[in-house]
Amino acid sequence: MLKQIDLSRTDLNLLALFEIVFQERHVGRSAERLHLSPSAISHGLGRLRTLLGDPLFLKTPKGVVPTERALQLAPSVAEILTRVRGVVSSAAPFDPRYSTRRFVIGAPDGVSSVILPSLLETLHRTAPGIDLGIRQLLPVQGFTAPHLAWKDALKELEDRTMDVAIIPFDDIPVRFHKQALYEEEFVIAARKGHSFVRNPTLKRYCEAKHLVVSHTGDVSGFVDVELAKKGLTRRVALTVPNFNFAISALTETEMVSALPRRFVEIHGPRFNVVAVKAPLPLPRFSINIVLPKVAMMDAGLAWLLQLLGRVRTGKGELAVRRSGKRSRSMHR
Repeated sequence: MLKQIDLSRTDLNLLALFEIVFQERHVGRSAERLHLSPSAISHGLGRLRTLLGDPLFLKTPKGVVPTERALQLAPSVAEILTRVRGVVSSAAPFDPRYSTRRFVIGAPDGVSSVILPSLLETLHRTAPGIDLGIRQLLPVQGFTAPHLAWKDALKELEDRTMDVAIIPFDDIPVRFHKQALYEEEFVIAARKGHSFVRNPTLKRYCEAKHLVVSHTGDVSGFVDVELAKKGLTRRVALTVPNFNFAISALTETEMVSALPRRFVEIHGPRFNVVAVKAPLPLPRFSINIVLPKVAMMDAGLAWLLQLLGRVRTGKGELAVRRSGKRSRSMHR
């Protein structure tokens, strides 16, 4: 802990500089965000190193990387700055009509593509000066348990590299605030007029060529787990790294793909892509807004949370064709 006399001689703006450099991992980009010169950033880092007795950031060919000490300090610095911003915002209430803040939202592309159209429309009407940064979040490779698959996203929230995360994860640690956004399920998407859409049986599903969304190129997903329970398999003719790529690839091919229902509701009409209920049971899951509880003291983030809770995320119930037999709904 710093003594009071030390604080009186310390420029607390250095903590804000630390936060930006920690987020950007680059002196030049940090200088742009703070409207300073790179030399001023370097000078500030020098003062921080003297103050804290650690190099804090090490140069690399692509920028800088934090030391172990910087990694330890980052959550405390973020909490301090959040409290300071809370004090300032209480003195001068946050007003979205005139604010020029920039918020960073992290989400898988199947989620950000759902919320963004309505969110941008609302911002244009009610908060025209506010800017957004959308970061694509991916589960950690090799982990199926949600608390491990999304651990990096939680760490980024605590490191303040993003303001909120919107992820398919329910069992959130108590230090985070969680707000349900919507329930999601997967449907089978194909171009309009595809023969499978007219007769979506399980047999025809297995016979079709499949497109799988996998950022690693892995052809196996939880659809295959369900098929294996029935002694069935499918042919994966193509893998693509994200849902937006997938829906455009379906437009002029004979492939089918399991895509999020609300994503197809919003973007399917532009690509002439329609959806039917899956002819096998697939998981249903919750999409939640997550941010550190301490961040709720920031009036701007509290407003953003309320705004996200009001965005339109689809048409409600997807109008899809059903086969003659009643099919269970819900992946990849």
